[in-house]
Amino acid sequence: MNPELLHTAQLAQAWRRGRIVGLAGPEPREQAALAAALGPGGTAALERQWGPGVVLGSGGSRGGGGAGRRWCLLPLGHLRASAASTGRWLEGLGLDPAACVHLNPLPTHHVSGLLPWLRARQWGARHRRLDPAWMRQPAMLAQAAPLPAGRPVLLSLVPTQLQRLMAEPAGEQWLRRLSVIWVGGAPLPPELASRARAAGLPLAPCYGATETVAMVTALSPARFLDGVASCGPPLSGVELRCSGPEAAVELRCGRLVPGWLEAGQLRPLPRDGEGWWRSGDAGRLGPQGLDLLGRLDGAIHSGGETVFPEQLEQRLTEAAAAADLPLRAVLLLGVDDREWGQRLVALVRAEAGADGAALQARLERICAGWAPAERPRRWLLCPELAPSPLGKWQRGRWQRWLMSLEAGHADVRHRADEHLQR
Repeated sequence: MNPELLHTAQLAQAWRRGRIVGLAGPEPREQAALAAALGPGGTAALERQWGPGVVLGSGGSRGGGGAGRRWCLLPLGHLRASAASTGRWLEGLGLDPAACVHLNPLPTHHVSGLLPWLRARQWGARHRRLDPAWMRQPAMLAQAAPLPAGRPVLLSLVPTQLQRLMAEPAGEQWLRRLSVIWVGGAPLPPELASRARAAGLPLAPCYGATETVAMVTALSPARFLDGVASCGPPLSGVELRCSGPEAAVELRCGRLVPGWLEAGQLRPLPRDGEGWWRSGDAGRLGPQGLDLLGRLDGAIHSGGETVFPEQLEQRLTEAAAAADLPLRAVLLLGVDDREWGQRLVALVRAEAGADGAALQARLERICAGWAPAERPRRWLLCPELAPSPLGKWQRGRWQRWLMSLEAGHADVRHRADEHLQR
C-alpha cells in the first residue's frame, strides 16, 4: 500500500479511538522536534479536553510574538469545519462537492496535504494521491493520472509545482482540464499568473495557514481568468482585517487552532481581547478580497515552504563550529527566483588568513542534506560582512549590496569579483 494511504488509514482508525496523532516529515530532525513538542506525557490530557485531532508543524508564522516553527494542535472538529467551509465555497461555484475528485500531490504531514483527504472523506467524494515525482515530469503525470470524464476535478498546488507543470505542453494541457486549481503556500508570481490566464487555467489563488486550519480565502477561477489579482474574499465563517501601520493580516474564526505544544504543554494561540489572531503577513483588503503584500517577519517563501533565514544561519554556524571551520560570519538572504518564488543566497566571511574557497566547499557539504528550500542556491565570499556595532544584522543594507552586485554595479563588483563563488 502507498505509505500515504496507509498513513491516512491509520489516522482514521486513531480518530475512531478518540486519539490525537502527531504528524511529521520522515527526516530525523522533524521527528525529534515533534517528539520534543509532545513531551513525555503524550496526548491523553489533550484528548480529554479536545477529542481526536492531529498535531502538525506550522509553516512558521510568528503571529503573536512567537518565533519560528510551531507544532499546532488541530482538533478534528476544526478540521471538519474547514472542510465544510471549502464545500460551501464549491457550492457557490455551482459544483457538488460529493461529485468531485480531489487529487492530492502534497504530503499528509502538511495541512495542505491532510485537508484534501479529509474533505473528500467528509463530502463523500473521491480522493486520489499523486506521486510527487509526477509533478516534476508533466508527461508522466498526464499518462499516470488520466482525468475522469464527467466529474469535477480539484487540485491543490504550490506555485513551484504549477511552474513545473506549465513548462511542458503535456502538463499545461492536463491542467486545463481541471475544474479548480487552488494555488497557495506562497505568493503567485504575476508573470506565472499571466501565463496561466493566457492558457485558460482555472486557478483559484488562496490564503491560509496551519493556524487557520488551511485556506481561509479563495478567489474563484472565473474571477482569476477575468484578470483579478487577489487571494479572494474570506470563506464562510471567517472574518478578516488588515490593521496597524504594518497592515498586518488578522483573522477571527471558530476554527483557529487552540495553540501549539511545547514539551507537552499547550501554549494558547495569542489573540487580542476580541478574538483576533495576528498573522505574520501584510496585506490589504480590496473589492476582490485579500491582496498579500509580503511577510512581516523576515521569512521567505521558497517552493511552497516558509523558510526562516535566521534559524538556518544559527544552524549553519553551530555546524561550522562543531567542525572547527574558520567561519567568521554568515548571512542568508532571499532573492527572487522564477521557479521557486525565492531562493537563498549565502554571504560568507572567513576568518583572516583562512582559505575562503575551501570553507565554502565545506559549508556546501554541510547543507547538502538540508531540505531543498533551505539550501542556498549560491554562495558569495564577502570579506566585509559584519553586523552593526550593536550586534544586529542590517539585512536591508546587505540586501541592497547583493542587488547591486547582481546588477553589476562597479562600486560593489570591484570588491567582490575575486570572491564570487557560484
